[in-house]
Amino acid sequence: MRIVDSPNQDERPPGVAITLVVLHSISLPPGEYGGEHIERLFTNRLDPAAHPYFREVHALRVSSHFLVRRDGELVQFVPVERRAWHAGASSWRGRGRCNDFSVGIELEGADDARFEDAQYAVLAALIADLRRRLLLRDIAAHSEIAPGRKTDPGAGFDWHRPLLDLASNPL
Repeated sequence: MRIVDSPNQDERPPGVAITLVVLHSISLPPGEYGGEHIERLFTNRLDPAAHPYFREVHALRVSSHFLVRRDGELVQFVPVERRAWHAGASSWRGRGRCNDFSVGIELEGADDARFEDAQYAVLAALIADLRRRLLLRDIAAHSEIAPGRKTDPGAGFDWHRPLLDLASNPL
């Protein structure tokens, strides 16, 4: 695992248990894979002149705890003990502010594209590790915690993989 520190994080509220994994997808520019653009976005270094789409997103202050690249490389941006800024306005099972009690995992991909076997393998190992360390109860899509606002990880994500049979249900 490679660590890239993101400034887009802060302390979680005291006494809040981490009980939720939120799955996201991202590609920058949209539909293109590889390169440094995701890391640059999460570290506030995205050049708005590098691509027309970047003018829309370069000023966002966002991050996730982890990114799983297409080839299975795992990158950590924020320690799980801290709050990453990945969910935005969100709610899960009646609780708002999902960043407070969740771990955000980005998969390099797009809403309408299939994900790679290497990504599922790394995701399974990561979730198993997180389950050993945290009080996880649920796995949810970003689209489930921010319906109408977000669509990721999208139809290309295979929720029927064994590690994800518990999505939207207690672990």
